[in-house]
Amino acid sequence: MGEVVDGERESGRAVLGRTLKFLREKAGKSLSQLADETGYDKSYLSRMESGKRLSKVTVMEDLDDYYECGDLLVSHWKNARLDAFMDQFKRFMELEATARIMWKFVPGVPGLLQTEDFAKEVLSGYQATPEDDDWVEEQVAARIGRQYLLRQKPEPNIRIIMDEYAFRRPAALSKTWDDQLLRIEAVAMWPNVTLQVLPFTAGVHHHMHGSLTLLWQKDGSGVAYAEGNDWGQLIEDPDEVLRHHLSYDRLRDVALSPSDSLAFVRDVLEEHRS
Repeated sequence: MGEVVDGERESGRAVLGRTLKFLREKAGKSLSQLADETGYDKSYLSRMESGKRLSKVTVMEDLDDYYECGDLLVSHWKNARLDAFMDQFKRFMELEATARIMWKFVPGVPGLLQTEDFAKEVLSGYQATPEDDDWVEEQVAARIGRQYLLRQKPEPNIRIIMDEYAFRRPAALSKTWDDQLLRIEAVAMWPNVTLQVLPFTAGVHHHMHGSLTLLWQKDGSGVAYAEGNDWGQLIEDPDEVLRHHLSYDRLRDVALSPSDSLAFVRDVLEEHRS
């Protein structure tokens, strides 16, 4: 957690930057030496130390190895990435990180399954000026970083229902879309993941304009998180969570089976390549 500075809590990004600088100076390295020995750009390293840039989690893994400090930097990075999100979503992400069961419905490709290039294309839609490049890079790093949830131990049990709409809006670049479909196909075959596609033939439904996530912790407690464009609502009231649970069940009942959904993804991939 960050320290309290002048009555305000220090941001996770500031704590991470200060830790990076401390480790470098303790090792007796200049930024130029660190750049030469790690292969990372000097200005990139400097901006991380100053708290102006959020790196990818893989950079923190590399620097943890370089400084031989266990997972110290990755732990600080997990806190720092929360700075990129709204307060309610931060609370949701804290619960998501410890959930043992996770059910999701999304109208598009969920962030947990997006490739870096696809995420960059999606998030670049918000870009208005060249100065927004840093914002896009930071959001991409934060989004891709959340995917560590898929490989943490113990592995959570995950069910994802994707609307067919997600497969009918390809990326602008053919390779980006090809890689994204391959990513979805690969994750759908993981033992802890169940993927279903909600086909257009299922008709209209009650989550057409937003996504829904249900989380259950080890103690059995559950929450729901409903989200749309520029809004999100964390739902903790048990009666409301149950209502959203039942609404998810209705979507699952009309979605394709997991095996038919995997066949659907492969058909889309084949159509794309033809």
